[in-house]
Amino acid sequence: MAKRLLGKVAVITGGASGMGQASVHMYLREGAKVVIADLNPQTGQETLDKAKADGFGDAVRFIRVDVSQEDQVKAMIDLAMADFGRLDVVFNNAGVGGAMGMITETTLEEWDRSFAILLRSVFLGTKYGALAMRETGGGSIINTASTAGLAGGSGPAAYSAAKAGVINLCKNAAIQLAADRIRVNAIAPGGIQTPLIATVKTEDDMKTFMKGKQPWPDTGKPDDIAYAAVYLGSDESRFVTGTTLLVDGGLLAWGPGLFPHADASATTGFRMSSTGEADKA
Repeated sequence: MAKRLLGKVAVITGGASGMGQASVHMYLREGAKVVIADLNPQTGQETLDKAKADGFGDAVRFIRVDVSQEDQVKAMIDLAMADFGRLDVVFNNAGVGGAMGMITETTLEEWDRSFAILLRSVFLGTKYGALAMRETGGGSIINTASTAGLAGGSGPAAYSAAKAGVINLCKNAAIQLAADRIRVNAIAPGGIQTPLIATVKTEDDMKTFMKGKQPWPDTGKPDDIAYAAVYLGSDESRFVTGTTLLVDGGLLAWGPGLFPHADASATTGFRMSSTGEADKA
């Protein structure tokens, strides 16, 4: 690797699975020190053990975090500052599928919990990340959005609305924090093979799930997002702020009606994805 992140310190939420885990390993290989923040202690320990086995033991930490809770988000930022002495990158990546099904069947509790995990968490990570970065001369905040936040019918209503909020929050935060040399950007994944998609277990499952939904023939992988996160965390993107980077195999280029036959009533409940906590019917 080219060590594009040498000397940088990063906090990556949802860092114990999927896109976050891929980003953790890639950041370490690129020379960064990393705090892994995740709700799932089992996969968190596994990710930490893999990093140590790869020779990065001195450069990595794990903390269990519910990203919807202010004190826990502050604690993960404090850990980076205490153990590594600075903060250069916050990748607010943690998320869940959240409230599924029809709007008319979604409870207020499910709606609010979805927004707490998917949007409040980004606000908190941005707030406390920016406060720390002011002490160390600036940095980069990266937020995981989604193509679902840019088009109707491409995800559950609560998830899509929250991701649209992430995209707008990035723009406003980028304006407010520019004077502090803090860049704020979003990555909008398309169909990426991660535990977030309940029906996908294998690459063949993913190909079936995405058939007819994007022009690019290959399926999206967590590393595709990690590469984007490395770019946005590196000095190569020093003049990039307030933008949303699509990593979607051309999915949105096909225009509206991405999932014209999606049936919101086909799936109900609340998806906790890879957090280690059980879904709710």
